[in-house]
Amino acid sequence: MRVVVIGGGIVGAAAAYHLTGRGASVTVVDGGYQGEATQAGAGIVCPWVDHPEDDDWYRLNREGARAYPGLVEALGEDFGYAKVGALLVAEDPAELEPVRSLLQRRYADAPEMGEVVDVPAPAELFPPLSDTLSALLVPGAARVDGRSVRDALLNAAVAQGARIQAGAATLTPDGEVRVHAAAGAPFPGAPSGVGRTWTPGQARSEETGSWRQAAPRGPAAQSSEAARDPEIAPDSEAVRPVAAGAGRVFADEGVPVEADAVIVAAGAWTGEVCRPLGAELPVFPRRGQILHATLEGVDTAWWPIVLPSDGPYLLGFPGSRVVIGATVEDVGFAPRVTMGGLEEVLQAGLRIAPGLAGATMAETRVGLRPVYAPGRALIGPLNSRVVVATGLSAYGLTAGPYAGRLAAALALGETPPIDITPYAPCP
Repeated sequence: MRVVVIGGGIVGAAAAYHLTGRGASVTVVDGGYQGEATQAGAGIVCPWVDHPEDDDWYRLNREGARAYPGLVEALGEDFGYAKVGALLVAEDPAELEPVRSLLQRRYADAPEMGEVVDVPAPAELFPPLSDTLSALLVPGAARVDGRSVRDALLNAAVAQGARIQAGAATLTPDGEVRVHAAAGAPFPGAPSGVGRTWTPGQARSEETGSWRQAAPRGPAAQSSEAARDPEIAPDSEAVRPVAAGAGRVFADEGVPVEADAVIVAAGAWTGEVCRPLGAELPVFPRRGQILHATLEGVDTAWWPIVLPSDGPYLLGFPGSRVVIGATVEDVGFAPRVTMGGLEEVLQAGLRIAPGLAGATMAETRVGLRPVYAPGRALIGPLNSRVVVATGLSAYGLTAGPYAGRLAAALALGETPPIDITPYAPCP
C-alpha cells in the first residue's frame, strides 16, 4: 500500500514509522516551514493535570504519555526522554487542592503518574525557585526533546523504507498529492521563506480549566501585535484566530505523487492543505515563544518540571539548560520572537524562579501550535482516501507519537486502539 504523509513534524514522523512497520510504502513530504510546532516545543509529558472536564481530551494525552516508554524501547535511541517528575507550584498552598483532588481521582486509572506528595520546599529540587512557593510532586511526569523524537521516528521510518521528500504538498479536489519546490529549504525544519497569505477565521478555542494551559493574550495585546506585524492584515478583523492560509502561490504545477491513502499532519497549515477537498477545517495557529537559558557549571539534567497554575512552565535539560515558556498568542501565521513576548516570559519566569536572574540567555524559539477550534484534537478520515491528524495544541509532544499511530491505523483500514469518534472532523 502506498501512503503519502504530508507533514514531517512529530505526528507525521510517527505515522510514517508505524506505517513502514506494517509494510506500507511511505513518502513523507514536508516544506520545513518556519514556525513548525515540533521545532519549538518544550517537551512536557504530564497529562494528568489537564482537561479536568474533558475525559476524551485527557484520554488521548494519557495514552500518549503511556506510549513513550515502549517507544524508547522500540527505537533503542536516546531522544531526551526522562522521568524527572513535575512540581505543581503555588504561592498559596490552598491553590493546590483542586489539582490534588483531580490527581487523586485519576490515580486509579493512571498509576503511572506515581504517588503524589507534598513538597514544602520546592527550591530543594529546583534551586532557582522562590522560597515562598509550596508544591505537589507528580513523580511520573517526564520531559522529552521534541526535535530528537521527531528525528528518531523519521530515521526509523527511513530505515524501514520510507522516502523523505522536501517540498510543499497540496491536494487536488480528488485527493491527488502534488509536491511543489520549497525554495531550497533543507528537510527538516529550516525556514523556507516561501510566501503565503491567510484569511481570518470565525472559530475560537478557549482552552480553560487546565492546570498548565494559559488563556491566549487579550484582544488589546493582539490588536497591538497586529498593528506592528507586517504579516498580519492591519484591519481589526485580522486579530481573530485564523484558519489556515487562503493559499500559497507556487511557481510550478507540482509533481504528482501516487498514493492509495494520504495522511495530512501539517500542523497549523492542515486547513490550507485540505481546503481543495471542500473541507473547511477550522484549524488555526497559536503562537508560543520560548526562552532557553544556561546556568554555567550547574547540572540541570534531572531537575523536575515546574508547572504553576498560571504559566510559565520551567524545565531542565542536560547541558546546564533551563527552558522557560511559553506565550499563548492568537496572532495568525506570524512565527516571530517579539520583544513583548520575551518580556512576558522573562517577567513571569523570574517571578517564580528569581534564581535565574544571572542565567545566560542562550536561545529563543517560536512555534505555531495547531489548534482545532471545536476544542479537541482533530484525528479522523475526511474521505475514503484522506486522513487528518492535527490540533494537539500545547500537547503535541505528549500525544503526537500516539496520534501518528492512530492516523496510520486509519490509513491502513485498521481499527485504532482507542475510539477516535470524539476527535472526528465536525460535519
